[in-house]
Amino acid sequence: MPTEPTSALTAEIVHKFFPELTDQQKDQFAKLDGLYRDWNAKINVISRKDIDNLYPNHILHSLAIAKVVRFLPGAKILDLGTGGGFPGIPLAILFPETEFHLIDGIAKKVRVCNEVIEGLGLTNVKAEQKRAEELKKPVYDFVVTRAVARMEKISEWSMRLITKKQRHALPNGILALKGVGLEEEMKALPKKSYLEEFPIKDIFPGVDFYEAKAVIYLQY
Repeated sequence: MPTEPTSALTAEIVHKFFPELTDQQKDQFAKLDGLYRDWNAKINVISRKDIDNLYPNHILHSLAIAKVVRFLPGAKILDLGTGGGFPGIPLAILFPETEFHLIDGIAKKVRVCNEVIEGLGLTNVKAEQKRAEELKKPVYDFVVTRAVARMEKISEWSMRLITKKQRHALPNGILALKGVGLEEEMKALPKKSYLEEFPIKDIFPGVDFYEAKAVIYLQY
């Protein structure tokens, strides 16, 4: 007889840490499982061993950024190297009045993003096959990303795209999902950089996956 999935492996883990979700948001988070399983079978964007851990390892992990800053209506967020849509798609569900721009250099990953976006009925997010170097204007409040490179490279690609106009209490900057302990990477950043590390084990206590992971905030 099959065992029931634990709440850590279902959308219930999102409800636990974000109890203010609307019914529509709960429905959208629930739909992510089927959408990603379907598309992952066609185009592998998540490790097949990891698809059963979609909620803790990918969706909730992405939402750790939302515990560092609550994006405001009208804000513009760039997801750099989005892959299969993380962290951008979960954040777009959580902040329906915020604009999200997801970019990745690999066409098949962007295709999956757009199919998931369409399947969820999201209107505040678009995904494009682009590299950061192709973007020219500083129009984004924040750049979010998930471990695509060392912090000095992320900074080089991103900081020129961030607007100086401030609308959040947290100054505009980069929010990167990476491992803890970035002393070596910090040495390569400009001296004027301000970097703060938010351990995700403190943001989402009791979830083993986050022991060595953090949200890294960079601003200068």
